[in-house]
Amino acid sequence: MKYFVTIAETTHTIEVNGETVTLDGKSVRARLEELSGTPVQLLSIDNEVHRVLPRRGDRRGQYLLSVDGFRLQAEALDERARAIRELSGASAKPAEPAHLAAPMPGLIVRVHVTAGDPVRAGQGLVVMEAMKMENELRAAAAGVVRRVLVSPGGIVEKGELLLEMEPNNAS
Repeated sequence: MKYFVTIAETTHTIEVNGETVTLDGKSVRARLEELSGTPVQLLSIDNEVHRVLPRRGDRRGQYLLSVDGFRLQAEALDERARAIRELSGASAKPAEPAHLAAPMPGLIVRVHVTAGDPVRAGQGLVVMEAMKMENELRAAAAGVVRRVLVSPGGIVEKGELLLEMEPNNAS
């Protein structure tokens, strides 16, 4: 599984395959074990062992970590969560509305808008089912729906265009 971990405004790509972990292209053997009866976890990386105390942050994927007594904040998202966050408008908001594309393959469950509808940033536009979960895809910025390219029951591939958006020129 691939993760994107951000620490101190630097994002690292981490791939986990059993006990092999690849960090920014460099592979190491790693294992994480719970220390029975405590919230402490032991992280073994090659021949080193580190004590880690993780606490969840306010948002999904955010953590406050104590690693060998050093505190740091981290955000860890898998590919799916990262794609959903980017497409749902939960990350930095663009000034112009972006077309809505499928973040993963899936089934369209509901479409909340029609062509010509004005939308606000963060408004739910399409609900799709993927990996046995329903995901609501939201507008990244305010605008107007130019064209709806999907309907409930339709199957879409990753990256497929679902809605075309345009700026709201009425304001």
